[in-house]
Amino acid sequence: MSLLPRTAEEFSSTEYWDRFFKKRGDRAFEWYGDYNKLCGVLHKYIKVQDKVLVVGCGNSELSEQLYDVGYRQLTNIDISETVVAHMNQRNEERRPDLSFQRVDATQTPYEDASFQAALDKGTLDAMASAEQGALARRMLGEVSRVLKVGGRYVCVTLAQESVVKLAVEHFVQLGWAVRLHCLQEERGKEEEDTFALPVFVLVCTKFRQPMPAPILEMCVGDDGVPVRHAQASELLSAVREYQAYSVLRKRLRTSTEPGSSLSLTLCDARTGLPRYTLTVQDCPPGAKVPRPNQFAIFIVPRGSETAWLYCSPEGRRQLAASANFRRLIIVSMHRNQEYTDMQAVQSELSPVVMDLAPPGMPTNQQVPFLSVGGDLGWREEVSRGVSQLSGDYCVENVRGEDGELYRRLVFLSNITLVQSESRLVSSNAASSHKKKNKKKSKAASAAVTPSACLSVDSGFLCCAHHEVMVAGLSMLGVGTQQNKDVPVSVLLVGLGGGGLPQFLRDFVPNATVEVVELDPVVLEVAKEWFGFRPDERLSVTLGDGLERISSLEKEGGRLFDVIMFDVDNKDSSLGMSCPPAAFVETPVLQKVFNVLSPRGLFMLNLVCRDPILRKTVLERVRSVFPTILSRKIAEEINEVLLCFREEKDAAHILPSLSPAAKNFQSTLSYESTEPKRRPHIDIAEMLKDLVIE
Repeated sequence: MSLLPRTAEEFSSTEYWDRFFKKRGDRAFEWYGDYNKLCGVLHKYIKVQDKVLVVGCGNSELSEQLYDVGYRQLTNIDISETVVAHMNQRNEERRPDLSFQRVDATQTPYEDASFQAALDKGTLDAMASAEQGALARRMLGEVSRVLKVGGRYVCVTLAQESVVKLAVEHFVQLGWAVRLHCLQEERGKEEEDTFALPVFVLVCTKFRQPMPAPILEMCVGDDGVPVRHAQASELLSAVREYQAYSVLRKRLRTSTEPGSSLSLTLCDARTGLPRYTLTVQDCPPGAKVPRPNQFAIFIVPRGSETAWLYCSPEGRRQLAASANFRRLIIVSMHRNQEYTDMQAVQSELSPVVMDLAPPGMPTNQQVPFLSVGGDLGWREEVSRGVSQLSGDYCVENVRGEDGELYRRLVFLSNITLVQSESRLVSSNAASSHKKKNKKKSKAASAAVTPSACLSVDSGFLCCAHHEVMVAGLSMLGVGTQQNKDVPVSVLLVGLGGGGLPQFLRDFVPNATVEVVELDPVVLEVAKEWFGFRPDERLSVTLGDGLERISSLEKEGGRLFDVIMFDVDNKDSSLGMSCPPAAFVETPVLQKVFNVLSPRGLFMLNLVCRDPILRKTVLERVRSVFPTILSRKIAEEINEVLLCFREEKDAAHILPSLSPAAKNFQSTLSYESTEPKRRPHIDIAEMLKDLVIE
């Protein structure tokens, strides 16, 4: 037997509600919450002595319960004759002063300004879908008319967007103050058949003179601190966020989902800015988890959010398996937020994370907070700006989990992606840093060298795919006796922070590099913050990379020994985030082939999650280049394709890598006034996992 409407329009049908209440009989229908859930907010806005109009009372017990705690001036109206007769009969002996009247809420017989409060539990929701909202507007017009100055319309609603929008726009136009309370289900009360959506209470207060600017506020719970919103769209957005959180909370409290990484962002209540991102990772079915290990919180150190272990699904699963808890919440902290210490973060998160505990966990069970090294990490923003092409960006210094300091360029449209990264060294101690330890070590002490005393170590490549690209030059015979004085010309599409081209210029003898960069802001950032220094051997062409290649092919006469594509795709909806799809179209690849010298090598940084799309890209590359080697990057999605213009002997090419790597390693040098700086790269290590495609 269906008790809920099949369509939204049924909410507004008199016949529907008559049928509904006949079926329901004596059972009160409290699907918007009963008195115990609503009493806190109702008592806050409706005084016991107030004269109250209860709009669309139905057979709810709410009016009876209010009467029993002292509210004696309740006028209950409903459009259903059945329910009015039933409620009068039910209350004639125990509550003789509680009246129920059959009245149409859109045209009531009451005088102007005759009530201090109007209480609506679901009636607005029922009416809003009828006549494109006209019925609800007439009801709200009546409410506005019968309320005194200072009177309040208190509406219990599920806050469907169209409903809230209609009501908010109506009362803002009248100059009333509007406040929404979000009433979350109490912790531990979730059941399979309870509503996932939270109940909201809309409170609209009538003023003698209309307010010059809208007063729009959102509160959590009965007595939460009001958060002011400048316009209705912001208030509606806040409603959607609370609804989404409630659905997620219900989902997590009633089931485990090892196959998915659900996440949510918690914002600062005062500013509305993102403060924490929480990702839920459940253990797989059948995992042997100790009984006490129900639930834990892992705090990601500041500056480490983009590490594979924390930002990729595979990494988070590995982290959760290592922690070995039934559910692990992985917490990342946001930029432009202040965090005092680990204890303060724990205190701030403790009341919230318990909402996300796994089903069946005792409410009094202690939840451990886990971290790396016991501190929050360190991050310092050193610059911020705007690119017309890529949007807002920031340059920041961070301390890695290896204890070293790094500088990063991050575009804020995709905060999980580090656009460029360089290692920093003290300006007078450039030689004191050893090769990066690939294994995690305990973080260094909190003492940090001032930014003014730091410089970029051009001999250290933070990105493994850049190291592979550099190592690929050994296949041209760089470093062999016969190629000792032979120049190497490189065309690189995509500058980033300039670490890769600067390394080539500084450490590869006889190398000349042309970089093509679309965004002039990126060039300025690279020069100012990442130690990028163009000169006669390192030049930059501002413009589109594809257009530059087309121009070079058309002009003829100038060929490159190496062409590198290291450019990201701004369209995150595609399965390939590097390069943009246009860069691997067959006509473009053919132009690349034509601009290479006879011994030429094309290097492509490929980041593709879609195996079918990757197969398509490889087929296109094979149709142009006769021999292709690939090298996947450990713990990343990146892989580097090394594509030869000339056909190579497959049986000979892999065995030849070791001596080629040795020759190239020995020839790397640094011509500078800082002779102690040196390249930190193991060429043989970068080449050992190459495979023939």
